[in-house]
Amino acid sequence: MITLRKITLENRRAIFNLEVSEDQRRFVASNLSSVASCYVLATNEGHPFPFAIYADEQPVGFVMITYRITGYDLPTIADDSYCILRLMIDKQHQNRGYGREAMKKILEFIRTFPAGPAQFCWIPYKAENAAAKKLYESYGFRDNGEIIENEQITVLRL
Repeated sequence: MITLRKITLENRRAIFNLEVSEDQRRFVASNLSSVASCYVLATNEGHPFPFAIYADEQPVGFVMITYRITGYDLPTIADDSYCILRLMIDKQHQNRGYGREAMKKILEFIRTFPAGPAQFCWIPYKAENAAAKKLYESYGFRDNGEIIENEQITVLRL
């Protein structure tokens, strides 16, 4: 069973050591970099939600959800919207359905509106990342035509 868990002193190293495959590294930042970004966002009026993704008791991935990002080029629907800014499943745990199960848990969390109300959730992704696009579309996300920093923007009405 997939669960989202807080990153703690006890699990942080395991989460930082998770990696995507070599050919996927161009699509996602390291988990350590993403957690550092959470600190920057939190000190600039943003609301980051970093989570470890667990399959039973095994850490298998990482997700970074944000609300009210500032200081970046943003899509037109970004104000008061949630963003899945990072999502990764470790290379040793891919192709087992964990990404699909994790997305379900992520959207359930977002729909609790933990930082405030929102109409949309958006995800930036590289156009070449066909697997990500397929996953997002299976949950109802649709590209809105915007490209920000060479990434497509896909949007889901909450």
